[in-house]
Amino acid sequence: MKWTEDRSGNVEDRRGMGGGGGLLGGGLITLIIAAVIFFLGGDPSAILSSGMGSAGPQTEQRELSAEEKQVTQFISMLTAENEQTWTKIFQENGMQYRPAKVVMFEGITQSGCGTAQAAMGPFYCPNDETVYMDLSFFKELQDRFGAKVTEFSVAYVLAHEMGHHVQNVLGTLGKTEQLRRSGRYSEADLNRVSVATELQADFYAGLWARYTDNREKFLEPGDIDAAISAAEAVGDDNIMKRSQGYVNQEAFTHGSSAQRKEWFMKGYNSGDIRQGNTFDQLLR
Repeated sequence: MKWTEDRSGNVEDRRGMGGGGGLLGGGLITLIIAAVIFFLGGDPSAILSSGMGSAGPQTEQRELSAEEKQVTQFISMLTAENEQTWTKIFQENGMQYRPAKVVMFEGITQSGCGTAQAAMGPFYCPNDETVYMDLSFFKELQDRFGAKVTEFSVAYVLAHEMGHHVQNVLGTLGKTEQLRRSGRYSEADLNRVSVATELQADFYAGLWARYTDNREKFLEPGDIDAAISAAEAVGDDNIMKRSQGYVNQEAFTHGSSAQRKEWFMKGYNSGDIRQGNTFDQLLR
C-alpha cells in the first residue's frame, strides 16, 4: 500500500514506557513485521475463551528504535485516513462522526475497559472510545494462524476495530449490550449477536478501504488479498482448528473465515453503508 501524507493527533504510543512483555530478535520483509517481531507474540485464541493472560515482567522505560518510530507514523497515517473517510461517509448520510483514539502498547497497559494485555489481540473499548493495539498480534497472526501479513493486513485490522467505533457512534454496540444484560437470551443466541457484530465491523473495514482508495489511490496489487488473508486467519473455524483441533459452530463469536471474507468484500464492492445490516441477515 502507498503511504499518504496525512497524520492524526489521536494516536498515543505507550511502547517503551515499561510494562509486561519480553523482546525477541529477528526480522521479516516488511517494515511492520520488522518492528513487531521484537516482541513476544500474543494469543488471539484468548478471544474465544475470555481468559486473561498473565502479566509479563516489568521492564524499564526505553527509547523507541527508528523502526518503531516509523510504525508510529504508519499507525498515525492509518488513523488519519479512517477519520477522513468516516467523516465523509457520515456526512453523506446526514450524520456527524466523532473520531476514536488509538493506543499502541506492548505487553500490558490500562484501558477504559480494564487491563489490556497482548493476549487479547487488538480491541476497541467503547468506554473511552479507543482502539488498543499490541503489534505483536501480527507475528502471531502469521506464525500461528497462517495469514500473509503485510502493511495492509495491519490496515485491515485497525479498520475492523474502527468499525466497532462506528457501531458505537451509531448506537449499535449499546443495543447489543442491552440484549446481553436482559437475561432473555441463551448463550447460543448471544453468540450469534456477537458474530453479526463482528461481521459488520468487517463490512465497515471493506467500506473504508473502498472509500479511502477512491480518495487517496493508496491500494496496490495484493493489498485486498492480504486483508482477506488476515480476515480468514481470524475466522473462528480457523482459530479453533489450529488451537484445539476441532470446530464448534455454536461457540462462534466472530464468524467463519468464509463469512469474514464475504462481509469484508461486500463492504468493499458495494461502497454503501446501508448494505451492512448483518443483524437482519444473520439473526432471522
